[in-house]
Amino acid sequence: MLRAAFSCLIACLFAWRPCVALAKEPVQVWLDPGFFSYHFKEGNYRQDNYGIGVGVFFAPEHGVIAGTFLNSDDERSRYAAYHWRPWHRNYGKLDVRAGLALGLIDGYSNTNDGDWFPIILPILTAEYGHFGVNLSIAPHPENGTAIALQLRLRVW
Repeated sequence: MLRAAFSCLIACLFAWRPCVALAKEPVQVWLDPGFFSYHFKEGNYRQDNYGIGVGVFFAPEHGVIAGTFLNSDDERSRYAAYHWRPWHRNYGKLDVRAGLALGLIDGYSNTNDGDWFPIILPILTAEYGHFGVNLSIAPHPENGTAIALQLRLRVW
């Protein structure tokens, strides 16, 4: 399944290549240290989901994200997704975008025996210069819904 996820990511890169040609802004690369999460369902869930992630945005509305983190079940997860951010508002130097991440994630032994499964997450993004934050809602069939906060640093 890892080969399928990697093939999906490569296909996404080629599919969105025309977006790069149309973009008026340079490609941006963002790094993140994982997530902080809050679960709405009672349980002993990990709230500090440390890891490493990268986001490459070919245009303000289109990018790919990938990374790894310790998930809420204290297991190692990996993810790869297309991040589409069509809704945009600008408040001076604060750039706010909303959209969806569509991709694959693994590492939850209580879902698909820990193997890869599809995800669709709504994400609200705020960026100020080289600093950013993502706020997302992550529904999970076993762990219930969680809200996740991801801090980001633009390195390119």
